[in-house]
Amino acid sequence: MRTYIGRQQAVSAEDFAELALGTPVELWLGVEGESEEERAAREDAARDILADNPTFPDDLVRIAAQAIEDNPDLFDVVALVRPAARRRAARKGVAA
Repeated sequence: MRTYIGRQQAVSAEDFAELALGTPVELWLGVEGESEEERAAREDAARDILADNPTFPDDLVRIAAQAIEDNPDLFDVVALVRPAARRRAARKGVAA
């Protein structure tokens, strides 16, 4: 099944989140190994977006709640059976 947001196809979960949010996920979560300067710039950009769109956090929660409601099977968790512990046979004999 293919998922489209507007005219764009979401191929991965990251694509879906980016298209739904209208911003790259990395803007909000950061990237591994970013410098302090890069982090400050990213946070400034995020603050600007939030200032321009004060309902953004509420809209985001609404989108997430709708996605959960529309796809409850995403949260079907199945317990995995752990394999039985293997016991070593006791060695009998004299050490050399």
